Amino acid sequence: MAVTKQHREFHPIDMTGDGWQLPEGYKPGGGVDEKILSGSLDPEQRHGSRTRLLRFQPGVFTTKPFVHDYWEEVFLLEGDLTVGNDENGDGGEAFVSPTYACRPPGVFHGPFKSNNGCLLLEIHYYDPA
Repeated sequence: MAVTKQHREFHPIDMTGDGWQLPEGYKPGGGVDEKILSGSLDPEQRHGSRTRLLRFQPGVFTTKPFVHDYWEEVFLLEGDLTVGNDENGDGGEAFVSPTYACRPPGVFHGPFKSNNGCLLLEIHYYDPA
């Protein structure tokens, strides 16, 4: 299997400007964006890995659980994240940084909300064949 990430030494990350985009599975203008730091995923070929930052603006919540066919490791770097809220953003279990999750493929997770905003570091990857 080919390596899907490049060698990158320490370099500054622009946290306010270019490179932030709408992540797959989120609605436009919904207050959630991502910045890919390294790598890429190919869901059709079930190949690859990526490291990204994901941020929620204050008050943002999702309404449906997520599920995918790759591994996901998540580290809550800053802020708060509630897991398992309802479609109105109510309920769920609240977490504050530092908090970590590791999910195998096929596990339903979420919905999510953040009262004060948050920043997550996520690593997604497929098992080597």
